[in-house]
Amino acid sequence: MSQDQTSKDAAAARGIMNDVVHGRLLHMPASIEQSIEDFHDTSQEWRRLFSELLGTFFLVLVAAGGGMMGQAFPNTISRTAAVTAPALMVFAIILFMGKVSGAHLNPAVSVAFALRGDFPWSRVPGYIVVQLGGASLAAWFLEGVTHVSARYGSNYPATGFSSWDALLMETVLTFGLVSVILGTASGAQNLGIIGAFGVGAYIALAGLWGSPISGASMNPARTFGPDLVSGHWDAYWVYIVGPVAGAVIAVGAAFLLRGRGGGLAGSAAAQGGLDTAARFPEKE
Repeated sequence: MSQDQTSKDAAAARGIMNDVVHGRLLHMPASIEQSIEDFHDTSQEWRRLFSELLGTFFLVLVAAGGGMMGQAFPNTISRTAAVTAPALMVFAIILFMGKVSGAHLNPAVSVAFALRGDFPWSRVPGYIVVQLGGASLAAWFLEGVTHVSARYGSNYPATGFSSWDALLMETVLTFGLVSVILGTASGAQNLGIIGAFGVGAYIALAGLWGSPISGASMNPARTFGPDLVSGHWDAYWVYIVGPVAGAVIAVGAAFLLRGRGGGLAGSAAAQGGLDTAARFPEKE
């Protein structure tokens, strides 16, 4: 083996190890050539969409399942368990499919990444459709298995509290959630797969203190699925306006904190590892 080839192999190995350390690879590629080919293949969009469908299905399966299983089996699932389980599920989903689609699982997150310039607007409608579809499939599955109405797995303003109270809570909670997501995915602050800890932890903490008033949905898809299957749309507008407003505010805060876009790291986190394109590539 020539000295030049040895140097190239050593450089490639250092690059892969650097990616592993910084959370940019979840597995070793079969070959560098195949990895690059997948990275630039626009036909992989169906994989991203399936990834979002599957991930949102699992998220709503756990999030709506807490309330529905609690109704089917009284006194078995505490509120603490019901709000912690979705956080752990999001943590797991980011780890196993974040590199495929970015693991948005939430229309508000998709909109935020697009506003930030880290995600193409052309992909947003497809992501939202499959997120809503995955949430609906999960609610339909739960209703069929538990024989409990999916309305018990949805989110509603608490008794004695107005829709506006719930709206403010959802706005503030989603502002925090999207801030964490954008922050752990931006430039020098990119944490790679370790960012899953931050996102999961925030969801658990927000649910522990904020769920009594609004249910701490922070996700239009999470509430849409159970409402569609059950046919109960009580105050659903709260769970669209609140999360979207919170996401928009978070994008503005991210601009004040870090400037425009999340750079190459932010784009890779938002889009996954297939055909990533950065709007602001000059920002590492």
